Amino acid sequence: MSGYVYILFNKRNGTLYVGVTSNLLQRVYQHKSKMIGGFTKKYNIDKLGYYEIFDDIEQAIIREKKLKGASRRKKLDLIEINNPEWLDLYYEIME
Repeated sequence: MSGYVYILFNKRNGTLYVGVTSNLLQRVYQHKSKMIGGFTKKYNIDKLGYYEIFDDIEQAIIREKKLKGASRRKKLDLIEINNPEWLDLYYEIME
């Protein structure tokens, strides 16, 4: 099963959330619809800023753990380098 690691944000340089899933489109939709309680709902974190695709969900989980342990600067850099306009990439993956 494939896997995805993703970073959500609420505004440019705002609060970040790192997650892992086997269905990126569905998972981000759940965050946008506030179907997921907790941190992302509380802080309105629902914009997809960055994601990586893995052939194996286990590899995605390993990467998620590394990213969660990384500095905020590292996470911001991933978004800035790959998505400098801070677009909500959810609408691009919908197509």
